[in-house]
Amino acid sequence: MRKFLSIAAITLLGATTAHADIPCGGSFSSFVNAMKNEATRKGHDQATVNAFFASVRHDPATIRADRAQGIFQKTFLDFSRALISQNRMDHGRINLRKWDSVFDTMESRYGVSRGVLTAFWAFETDFGAVQGNFNTLNSLVTLSHDCRRPELFQPQVFAAIKLYERGDFSPTGTKGAWAGEIGMVQMLPWDIIENGVDGDGDGKVSLKTSPPDALLSGANMLSSLGWRANEPWLQEVTLPANLDWSQTGLNHSMKVSQWASLGVKARNGNLGPSGLKASILLPQGRKGPAFIAYPNFHVYFEWNKSFVYVTTAAYFATRLEGAPVYNAGNPDPALSADQMKALQRKLTSLGHDVGGVDGILGAMTRAAVQAEQIRLGLPADAWPTRDLLNAL
Repeated sequence: MRKFLSIAAITLLGATTAHADIPCGGSFSSFVNAMKNEATRKGHDQATVNAFFASVRHDPATIRADRAQGIFQKTFLDFSRALISQNRMDHGRINLRKWDSVFDTMESRYGVSRGVLTAFWAFETDFGAVQGNFNTLNSLVTLSHDCRRPELFQPQVFAAIKLYERGDFSPTGTKGAWAGEIGMVQMLPWDIIENGVDGDGDGKVSLKTSPPDALLSGANMLSSLGWRANEPWLQEVTLPANLDWSQTGLNHSMKVSQWASLGVKARNGNLGPSGLKASILLPQGRKGPAFIAYPNFHVYFEWNKSFVYVTTAAYFATRLEGAPVYNAGNPDPALSADQMKALQRKLTSLGHDVGGVDGILGAMTRAAVQAEQIRLGLPADAWPTRDLLNAL
């Protein structure tokens, strides 16, 4: 997490199907020259390309930020309590009232509920107050040169050239988050080109200064990523003690009506439409909070890959729309970072793909944990415990 700059870029995932045009690594100046040649090959004017890249510099601070991902080792309870402050709740409600007409437009045009974008707005930039101070061009080119994820960032550089050509990007003046995201809801250049909306009618898409532009652009992006209009996304539930825990998790789903027949109940209000497919989500196992996740919940992972961020953002959206504070329960203690890495190494040795040994309990590690719990005859709620680690 960029500590309240923009959380999403830590596991950043663009809306494009990206590939790297230029080999990464090596001399930075040689890499920049290769990027310039590629830009002209793509049809951009040579003088424009030269002017665009004239000030670019390698940014070591961007690399340091890219490697600092310890925040996602927090549990859902710890992470959500840290992010969902009373200040954010209060300012969220203020902004919901202040921009009510914009949210009406957003909901009628895109079918994205107002709480969803307000939660992103809060988490990404504290409602526009902290948008990041990294030079966007330097960050994008630095990450394109770095060999960790060049296929993600190189297309964003070429998208930034298009924004520059239409007067919407300054190589020296455009600033944002360390991963190249810009504006109040933190969008990458290609996403701005594809989904930017002039919400205030001034003829420009100004994501840094215009809440209507930022909110409608964010909703348009969610719609393009598959958001199903006017459907729920997440809801807290109560579960029967005899539920088959092996059927929980995002890798299992059934109709809402089937979950209801098994004794699943909404903690507040009613469950969603009976015909919707849904999953039971237990962020900290059967002894912690419980949610039912509807199809729209999966779209959150197109915005961000972090399980704990996605669940927190989706839950915060429900809070902004009137849901009560979750029932935290009394979950078993979380594994330490070292214990989680030991568990991931063991799971990998047993043939599971956990997506890498990083000490973070993501969706792939959860699925592997659940599979081993089933094999060992333990309650299969996908929450790793010391007992499971010892058993393995």
